[in-house]
Amino acid sequence: MKKGFIRKKKCKFCMDKVEHIDYKDVNLLRKMVTEKGKILPSRLTGACARHQKRLAMAIKRARTIALIPFVSE
Repeated sequence: MKKGFIRKKKCKFCMDKVEHIDYKDVNLLRKMVTEKGKILPSRLTGACARHQKRLAMAIKRARTIALIPFVSE
């Protein structure tokens, strides 16, 4: 059985040269959270370690001030 080469995802934030991930950008943050409210891992989002940490922090801040829910119903 032959396995093909899997291309590593590029960091979307590095390619767009994003320095700051804003916690008020609800549309972006909702794409990075599952239906159950879990933060997607970097292997699925394609974010590098730096931006994944900033993304998680932005999601947590948005949850704290109720911009996005902790758990969906």
